[in-house]
Amino acid sequence: MAGLRGRRTDAVLVPVVAFIGVAGLVVQSGGLGTAAEFAALLAVLISSGLLFLRRRFPVVVGVVALAAVTAYGFLLQQPGPIMLVFVVALYTVVDEGHLAVAIGLGVASVLAFAAADSLTRTGVSGNGATFLHAGWLVAVIAGVTRNRRAYLAEVEARTAAAELRAAEQARHRSTEDRLRIARELHDVLGHHLSLINVQAGAALHRPDPVRSEQALATIRETSRETLRELRAALNALRQDGEAPLTPPPGLNRLGELTAPGLAIRVEVTETRPLPSEVDLAAYRIVQEAVTNVTRHAAAKEAVVRIRPDGPDVLVEIDDDGLGPRGDAGPGNGILGMRERARALGGTLATGPRPGGGFRVSARLPLSPDRVPS
Repeated sequence: MAGLRGRRTDAVLVPVVAFIGVAGLVVQSGGLGTAAEFAALLAVLISSGLLFLRRRFPVVVGVVALAAVTAYGFLLQQPGPIMLVFVVALYTVVDEGHLAVAIGLGVASVLAFAAADSLTRTGVSGNGATFLHAGWLVAVIAGVTRNRRAYLAEVEARTAAAELRAAEQARHRSTEDRLRIARELHDVLGHHLSLINVQAGAALHRPDPVRSEQALATIRETSRETLRELRAALNALRQDGEAPLTPPPGLNRLGELTAPGLAIRVEVTETRPLPSEVDLAAYRIVQEAVTNVTRHAAAKEAVVRIRPDGPDVLVEIDDDGLGPRGDAGPGNGILGMRERARALGGTLATGPRPGGGFRVSARLPLSPDRVPS
């Protein structure tokens, strides 16, 4: 974009400078009739045309412009409007950071100007014009240098601010990743280990070999599922943002949820395909709710309902158990479900049902623009 703006500027600047140089030459000489005047015209045209290359080769263009100005002065035995070409070239040399070269070119131009001016003027007037020319070049160099330093300072400040913002965003993403991993591991391990704990307790307290064998079989299957989901979570972490090696679970696996002593009925109303983040969050919320029912509610049945509601999907889990005991606040399970819903711009509500039992209700947005990236 900066290069495009530079080319557009030169497309206007260079013809204007060339026109001023040629017109000034014609006016100054009263026409073009001698070889010296045509040579001076050639110097104006060549030096003006090279200004198109001033950003790519600033020093070379500056040296050529100085040579053209010197040749012009000695050809016509007086300085002329070609000096504008040198001023533009000198400005570019300073602006590109070649300050020492710019000073050298400025000093050389003052000497060439003085020599050319002394050919047709008296010493006093010549010195005055030379000093005026020197002051003009000093002003150009000093002004451009000051502007360049201010520009570089602003660029450095913007760069530092951008680096600070990038570091802050990286820390924010790192914190979000840690929370996401913590939620995922809590849900994976909490659900399955709770089932293992219940089955192990049943095997210990029931001397019936058949029931003990069934409990141990359930423990073995649950352990295998725990390891499988744990590997999937760790694989997703190792991929560092790439697609996980194992697809994360979603609502299509609700039928696989089991809990000892709890009948789970799933009612899914037809809905459009869910975004992957919403699908995973809905499954984990149901999984955690079932885990809480198994651990705390002493329930016999849980009903899971999934249905669309405008731009959202509603996830409801009802049970016929005792619900939370006492006045204790929400545990890590409910907090984790609430964090999952909030991370997607949704809400989660929990509480006793009017007819008895307990309800977990999550509202998750389906619209992509409501799902944070």
